[in-house]
Amino acid sequence: MKDHKMKSVAFSVIFSTYNSPDWMEKTLWGLHYQTFQDFEIIIADDGSTEETAKRIAQFEQDSGRKVKHVWQPDDGFQKTRILNKALVASEGEYIVFTDGDCILRSDFLAVHDRYRQPGYFLSGGYFKLPMETSLAITREDIRTGRAFELDWLVSHGLKKTHKTMKLTASGKKAEMLNFLTPTKATWNGHNVSGWRSDIFEANGFDERMQYGGEDRELGERLFNLGIKSKQIRYSAICVHLDHARGYVKQEMRDKNRAIRDYTKKHNVTQTPYGLRKLAGSAGDQDSTAELR
Repeated sequence: MKDHKMKSVAFSVIFSTYNSPDWMEKTLWGLHYQTFQDFEIIIADDGSTEETAKRIAQFEQDSGRKVKHVWQPDDGFQKTRILNKALVASEGEYIVFTDGDCILRSDFLAVHDRYRQPGYFLSGGYFKLPMETSLAITREDIRTGRAFELDWLVSHGLKKTHKTMKLTASGKKAEMLNFLTPTKATWNGHNVSGWRSDIFEANGFDERMQYGGEDRELGERLFNLGIKSKQIRYSAICVHLDHARGYVKQEMRDKNRAIRDYTKKHNVTQTPYGLRKLAGSAGDQDSTAELR
């Protein structure tokens, strides 16, 4: 499998989804209203039903945008597998990842564009919303930016805490908080970006991994390749919509932890279970994907 060299867009924005069409629509509208517009949208769909495809088609009609819908059959939680398939479908030289339960503030991609630098990936965070607030957000709230304003969020169910600083910091204050935060700048799948060439050099995501640190392991291999990370936690803002996590199992976490420990201990730079199946890796994994 070869890395495509097409450069028709600056950014490829990839986000994952699974049977959450209401939340996915909000993610799509957050992308639509970005101030930075030189990007394509790729949805990495881990086995959703036809309702998701219908909602994507409706968004395309309402927005005038084309979306790449990369879908695979439902085989349990296989996010890393569908993310690799989305990477293969991507065309941008720079790739931004988020999730289909996140809404991006209108300057989100502009921030990733401003801070991107060769030899680095960018690491951001998210601000968690309660269910009442998540349900209240409409397309118009996203378009106007109300969905990111503290007073509006509080009036729709959010409780004020010290964490709301993530939403209110800007300019030099945000840069100072990025510098001072004790949170490590890791590869966080909901808000992260990196160069296509670096991601393909690391061979993408390890498809053995399911829920629990599956995103971070790619970042750990990038570190082993000599790539550094830059913190943009208080600059690239997205809100996270509430939902249940019925797919979380401790055995998944334990398996993933063992893989990550091996990656760190042995300074692994390429997974044999990634974009290209390397010598000695299992070759019987499902490779079925559809670009809808």
